[in-house]
Amino acid sequence: MSMNDVNVDPAELKKFSDLAHRWWDPNGAFRPLHELNPVRMGWIERLVTLSDCSVLDVGCGGGILSEAMSSKGARVTGIDLAGKSLQVARLHALESGAKVEYRAVPVEELAQERPAQFDLITCMEMLEHVPDPARTIAACAQLVRPGGSVLFSTINRNAKSFLLAIVGAEYVLGLLPRGTHEYARFLRPSELARGARASGMEVSDLTGVRYNPLTQRFFLHHDTDVNYFMACRRPS
Repeated sequence: MSMNDVNVDPAELKKFSDLAHRWWDPNGAFRPLHELNPVRMGWIERLVTLSDCSVLDVGCGGGILSEAMSSKGARVTGIDLAGKSLQVARLHALESGAKVEYRAVPVEELAQERPAQFDLITCMEMLEHVPDPARTIAACAQLVRPGGSVLFSTINRNAKSFLLAIVGAEYVLGLLPRGTHEYARFLRPSELARGARASGMEVSDLTGVRYNPLTQRFFLHHDTDVNYFMACRRPS
């Protein structure tokens, strides 16, 4: 697969590579991910038993979620195309002792190499950063075994999400660096569900995520207007 065929935006790769050294700073550019991770893990463990589970973490970045799943006994492979982020992930795993395999490979290429090889695919906070999310969704569906689950998290596209996820989070509260998100790439739950069904999967769970700026905590909620999690299943 040539770089021209890879479903990636070079500007997005540069953005995350430039911030790579800050992945594991709990008060740095990725602070929201550190605060969100316990909520992500709680949702994942509600749906899947991680012990001895073969997991692929798509768009793993510096490995925050990958390491957390590994600590629960999962056999985790993390993939990302931001080379500096992967370097940070590998170095942190050496320090922490986390047993995670990290690879710089496009998810579409891995889907050709290892179809139906994983019990669980996680693709969190990643779809809103790729040019063609439908290709990523389809590749995840190829990679999960029959009966397995694919878990997504992303941002809804509407006026409320623009105000809260971009204006609020990036410009008012400063939770994220300005320019982290591009509104046009946000994905409505109906669009994500349509892509999942087109790839042969069934939607099994849809849960919203809210942030309380006073307590600085994320929590699960029925409101999917801004951030949301979607669980999909490949039929047996």
